Amino acid sequence: MGKRPALWAFATASLLVISSAALRAQALAPASLDLGNHEQKNADGMVQLITQKSAPSSPDKPIKAITKKRTPVTSRKPKPPVNKEPAQAIAKEAAQAVAKEPKRTVAKESTQAVAKEPKRTIAKGSGATFTMDPVRPMGQQTVSQTTQPYSRFSFKSAGGKNESVPVITQYYPNQIVYPYGKVDRHIDGRLMQAATIAQERAHAHSRSRCWHYVKDALLASGVIDSRPKTELARDAASELVSNYGFKRLPVSDPFSAPVGSVLVYGTARSVGHVELRTRDGFVSDFRSKTPSRRPLLGVYAKL
Repeated sequence: MGKRPALWAFATASLLVISSAALRAQALAPASLDLGNHEQKNADGMVQLITQKSAPSSPDKPIKAITKKRTPVTSRKPKPPVNKEPAQAIAKEAAQAVAKEPKRTVAKESTQAVAKEPKRTIAKGSGATFTMDPVRPMGQQTVSQTTQPYSRFSFKSAGGKNESVPVITQYYPNQIVYPYGKVDRHIDGRLMQAATIAQERAHAHSRSRCWHYVKDALLASGVIDSRPKTELARDAASELVSNYGFKRLPVSDPFSAPVGSVLVYGTARSVGHVELRTRDGFVSDFRSKTPSRRPLLGVYAKL
């Protein structure tokens, strides 16, 4: 019976010790945790959390604090991973993308560019050579130059003689108008009649008998009373002046020669050429709108 009061006394003392320890722990714990200030004070981002445990067996043991590492919170978005593929792979992909494009567009553009170019026709065997200008930027007109060598067309006349004429390489779009021959009343009128006779007897092309046809026309008109004896056309001027009373006129342009006058061409080494001036051209054994290209020796007429 004497042991029970002692046990009750020990239990009461133990309860008093536990209650005093709990009161002490409550007094030591803070009323609230200021996390904002705590984060500013602690640079390491550590947060101390105090947990309450059951009352220790003895009041001498201190309360332990449990620390937990806080994960820093950032508002920045994570950077995308850097593409470390080599530049060769990128170039390869670009080349494949270009190769996959349809070829019809390129062909269409090239066809349109060719269609805009002016068409050039090159005659076969013409011997023409072409030189192109250097490449220019787009939008500027390109110019091509054509160079053709001077050439002549050779043929054999009806008399068996080899002759040649220049080949026309340029075209003049406008109509060529040659001046008409003027009538000079100071010269013998029978010369104009001789020009008309020669024009009626002339051919379309030369037969290399110019002086022969001019002799016949002068003799038929009555300007001369006998047939000239010279054979070469270049000698016609001297014979007409010495034997038939012709005079040399002060004319150096064949187009300025009066109608019916005799024009003599040639050099010391050539056969020469003789023709009569008509109202709309020149005549000998053939008709022509233009005078001979040989050197002009003189214009002669009988006054």
